[in-house]
Amino acid sequence: MAAPLMHLGHQVQLLEGGIEYFPALVEDIDRAVREVRIETYIFHFEGAGLQVAQALERAAYRGVEVFLVMDGIGTPDVPAEWAQRFTQAGVQWHQFLPLGRLGVFIPGRWRRMHRKLCVIDAGLAYCGGINILDDLLDPNYGVLQSARLDYAVRVQGPLVADAQAAVVQFWVRLELTRKLEHFSLKGVRAALEATQEPVSADPPRPAKPHDHTFANAAAALLLRDNLINRSRIEQAYRKAIATARHEVLIANAYFVPGSRMRRALISAAQRGVRVRLLLQGRYEYFMQYHAARQVYGVLMAAGVEIYEYQAGFLHAKVAVVDGYWATVGSSNLDPLSLQLAREANVVVDNRAFARTLHARLEHVIERCGKQVDPQTYAHRPWKQRLLDSLAARLVRLMLFLTGRRY
Repeated sequence: MAAPLMHLGHQVQLLEGGIEYFPALVEDIDRAVREVRIETYIFHFEGAGLQVAQALERAAYRGVEVFLVMDGIGTPDVPAEWAQRFTQAGVQWHQFLPLGRLGVFIPGRWRRMHRKLCVIDAGLAYCGGINILDDLLDPNYGVLQSARLDYAVRVQGPLVADAQAAVVQFWVRLELTRKLEHFSLKGVRAALEATQEPVSADPPRPAKPHDHTFANAAAALLLRDNLINRSRIEQAYRKAIATARHEVLIANAYFVPGSRMRRALISAAQRGVRVRLLLQGRYEYFMQYHAARQVYGVLMAAGVEIYEYQAGFLHAKVAVVDGYWATVGSSNLDPLSLQLAREANVVVDNRAFARTLHARLEHVIERCGKQVDPQTYAHRPWKQRLLDSLAARLVRLMLFLTGRRY
């Protein structure tokens, strides 16, 4: 497995939850002078999401080009008011691959746009697991009692060019698809000409002194798609785990690892590496919740420590290995992320950044994590076992229907 190409010279800021993420994002959108490009799985037009929508509208009215992509499942409906407001302001937006009535029965439409990327003036990027969704709101569960746990990074440096290229390329594809659907060759030509003009990057914007910002960090952007980047994120995880000497700490919302990932974690634990997993403790979705529990036994038998997050919904997709390698992104360690979805993770090789993320995860585990007891797990009720087994079989069936192995 080839390691990702890391470059020095990055300024990386760690952001925990919407309370840190949204004020920074809105401020940077308000400072944009030429272009804002956002991709998100969920765009919810309430609370903090409403603030982002208003910032995009303001940017478009002052002449900034604004491009927004939302996933058609994560964001099935854009409120009529905001569709009109975006159009009037000049915000250009797409919903990626809406399911329609029969889409759920078409395996090809299970490939989603799940990454959360924002690039501003080609010089600043955001990447992580945080949707444009208020921490205390949920489209399915309404108002939450406690904020969901999630992370993102704000980055300046060489990898921003990769993020810019990725979001531009995806937008071009969406525009071409739309034009072709309308049989407009002239429109296709116009789309290509409009999106191929490069935007030069602005000088770095200084971070606030008290922020968790780390200078001259080595970092790389890892993308997953269904073409040439099918396994880069998973390979980076497995490479880091395979070379770990002391500790692997992973927080992941939807954890249904494939055989190779399970073997990597088991091998690390068996050679004396402390392996800890912070996973979802509250029921959210049937398949992810129960399929994850099906693999607990074999991992704990090898010495892996599993903690379940109790305070609310866990949405993080982060990891720290040996106190220097860290990743923050949108990719879960499950087949939806690693086999079907478009994802984006930033990998950082910097001890100060890794220590900070590690300390935050340690704090969460101490305050809100409940360790799974192997004996209690082994004697869980038969109904629980049945549901866990059923969920795991559904995962395998889903992958079979898409022609993938996991």
